[in-house]
Formats: sequence, structure tokens, C-alpha cells
Amino acid sequence: MKAEALTTYELEVEDVEYVRHGNEPLLARLFKPRGTGPFPLIVELHGGAWCHGDRLNDTIINEPLAKSGVVVAALDFRMPPVAAYPASLADINYAIRWLKMRAAELSSRPDWVGILGVSSGAHQAMLLGMRPRDPRYSAVPLRGATSAIDAAVRCVVLCWPVIDPLARYRYAKKLKEGGQPYPDLVDQVLPSHDQYWETEKAMAEGNPVLALERGERVELPPALYLQGTRDLAHPRPDLDRFVAQYRKTGGQVELELFEGEGQAFITRNPGSPNASKAIEKIIEFVHREIQ
Repeated sequence: MKAEALTTYELEVEDVEYVRHGNEPLLARLFKPRGTGPFPLIVELHGGAWCHGDRLNDTIINEPLAKSGVVVAALDFRMPPVAAYPASLADINYAIRWLKMRAAELSSRPDWVGILGVSSGAHQAMLLGMRPRDPRYSAVPLRGATSAIDAAVRCVVLCWPVIDPLARYRYAKKLKEGGQPYPDLVDQVLPSHDQYWETEKAMAEGNPVLALERGERVELPPALYLQGTRDLAHPRPDLDRFVAQYRKTGGQVELELFEGEGQAFITRNPGSPNASKAIEKIIEFVHREIQ
């Protein structure tokens, strides 16, 4: 389905509390098309090296996606210093189940839910797509559920994911050990890796690439993978390993590379032709995979 052929919907936007830990609520920003639906529902996960950012980060992506006729739920979730891995995965898994339980109220359907993430959020999106029933990730009970609801998703959209956290960590450490000059991202991401993961063992365990290479039994939802060819923050060899292994295991990956673009090109230069093209690809993919 071509993005330009889609109806443009007016939106209702609201923040809702989806879970609370102690006295701390976690919010989702809902972008809801005005219409009868049913609409696809996309859970959106912001980036920020697992430690920064919030549900407002990616409005530049979420708003046009919602206007195409998609309910978008952009999430806040626990991050360091509040909690390390796998707390964020437990929050997101819960949110998927919570949204499925309320899908009819949102003019969607519980079997029409997908997930989209940016950078570290895309890593989490893929990990949850592959492991929707992992007991660590589904540890928060779904209050009010009348039947068993899991966190399985119809599709995954990956915007420049940290697809192999361990390889990216070692890549950044090697650059730093080589001395200046090295990219600013090195000093930005290394502390966040340490805060979120705490150990290299955890980076290897919560790792989509290594999970496939280990032969884990995982779900393989269709995936759209977008990245710029000059993205220094998300090493190209990790992308190539994941795509090859996902396809070898039986999964479908639609890979879209944007020539000359660096990291976060959609959010850093939203008016550019490649940013517009990338958003159109996301819209087309979601409507094709969820209907």
C-alpha cells in the first residue's frame, strides 16, 4: 500500500498511565486517529542508549504514522539509575499486553499490534519481538486481564538499532583505546552501556544477533530495518550479521539503506528527502503487515 494513497486522519493525542511502580507512574503518549477503524496499533520505543530520552523523542515519526491510520503508543519505561536490564523489557512487555486488552477501546484489535523502535529502543523492539513470552520480560502481571494475553507482535520496525550491544560496546572501547580523535558518540555510549547492562555477560544474553547465532528458539516477526550508510554509532558489520542470520533462520527482513546518512537522520533532519522517504517506508510496511 502506497503511503500517498492513504487517508490522512485528524488525531487525538493524550498521555495515559499504563503501569505504576511504587509511587512512580509510567506514561504512554497515545496518538489516535479519529475514525471507526479498526486501525493497526504500533508500540513505539525511544532511543537514548537505554538511559536517556522519553516518549516525546520521536513525535516526528509517530505523528505522520498515526495520521496514516495507525494508533501509536509511545512509551516511557524504567531506565538507569532507576533500574537496569531487564526492567525496561518488563515494562514494554506489560505495555503490549495492556494495550492488547484495551485494543477495542482504541479502535484497534489485539491481533493487530506491532512494535517500532529507534536505536536502543529498536534493540528492545527486536528482542521483545523475538522473545514475547520470556518469563523475565513478562514478569509484571497484567491486572484486569480476563484471558491469557501475550506480547507477541505482528511486525517490527527497526530504526538504526543497536542490534548487537556487546559488539557495539567493544567497538566503542576499541575506538577510545586508540586515543583522540575519536567520535563523540564513544564517550556518550560507553557509560550508558555500563549503567544499563552492568556486565558484558548481560550484553551477550540480551542480544538479538547472538541469540540467533546460538540457535535460540525465537519468534521471527517480519522486520523493516532502516539505517544510513554513514552511521558510525551503529556498526555496519552488526547489521549485516543480523540480517543474514535472521533470513537464514527463516525470518523476513526488508532492509532500507539511505546513502550518505548518519545516525538518527530522520529526527536530526526531518525535512530532508531521505527522512520523508524513510517515514513513507515505515507507513507502507505497517499497513502491509497489519491488516
